[in-house]
Amino acid sequence: MAKKILLVDDDPDFLYQTKLQLEKFGFEVISADSQLEAEEILLKVKPDLAILDLMMESEDSGFILSYKLRHKYPDVPIIIATAVSAETGIFFGLESDEEKKWINADLYLEKGITAEQLNKEISKLLKL
Repeated sequence: MAKKILLVDDDPDFLYQTKLQLEKFGFEVISADSQLEAEEILLKVKPDLAILDLMMESEDSGFILSYKLRHKYPDVPIIIATAVSAETGIFFGLESDEEKKWINADLYLEKGITAEQLNKEISKLLKL
């Protein structure tokens, strides 16, 4: 059975292209274009992994969604995929335990990652 990935991003081009690529790799993809839509999906569906944009309705939508997802489904790996560093010059990381606790994600990726790289990171997190 295909692993279910929740993909959340307010950029329709990124959402469409990434969904297509993930489906090519054999994943079932449930997409949402907002934090609110993703929260509604999470009431009905437990994904195997989530890929979240950081800035959507608000500058910290991804962090809020990550926090809520982590509390509802603590075992679901979370990837934050964002262009925030390129857009703002602000850098985040997951090097320290404090950063991991604050960000509530398993992996932080800058957008621009290739489909193959993303597939490799997903496979590592899902232990495929």
